[in-house]
Formats: sequence, C-alpha cells, structure tokens
Amino acid sequence: MAAALQYFPKASGTKPPLIANENAFLGDVSTSTDEAAPITSGFYRLEKGTPLVYEYTYHEMKIIIEGSFQISDEAGNKVDKAVAGDVFYFPKGSKITFTTEDYGLAFFVGQRKNGTA
Repeated sequence: MAAALQYFPKASGTKPPLIANENAFLGDVSTSTDEAAPITSGFYRLEKGTPLVYEYTYHEMKIIIEGSFQISDEAGNKVDKAVAGDVFYFPKGSKITFTTEDYGLAFFVGQRKNGTA
C-alpha cells in the first residue's frame, strides 16, 4: 500500500501556542511515524520582549519565514539580523538565545517526537 501525503493548508497563518515568557510561541504541525528516528515540524514565533534561551536536546533545522531574529549561542557565534530565507542548524546540546526587535516567525524540523520541545 502506498503511503499518503499529508496537507496542512495555511498552517503558517495560525499563531502557535505560548510556550515561554510572555512572547515565545511554538506549535508542532506534523510528526513522522518513524519511532526509531521521529521528525517533527512546526512554527516558532517570538515577539518583542524577553529573550528566549533554549537548550536543544535534539537536532533541529530552522528557516526564517517572516520578521527577524537575533540569534546567538554559548560558543560566541551571533547573527545580528536573521531574516526570511536564512536557515539555521542547531545541534543537540547547543544553547541558543533568540531575541527580536519586533517579531520573527520560523518553520522548524526537529529530530524529536511531537510535543517534546
């Protein structure tokens, strides 16, 4: 039996749930059915306010789709203005700080189960 595609119309137009502080939102949209190596995708939004410091317990790729972020890590790497089209890889164990002057929206794919961010 052939595997069927999944379609999520206008998924980026829905504001994800609040996950931290007063301004950090994250929502999982889809997760693979591979128990050995699950991948989950969704949207992350940060609005002006408290920076979000997040330690990754899994590998993740993120593409900025709207707005902008300032992104830095504990190794001293920093991107002062990540904008639409910029792609990031956050390896397992990295501690990342996200800030924004207005808001930023990104699509992510992480090597984790649904709801475990």
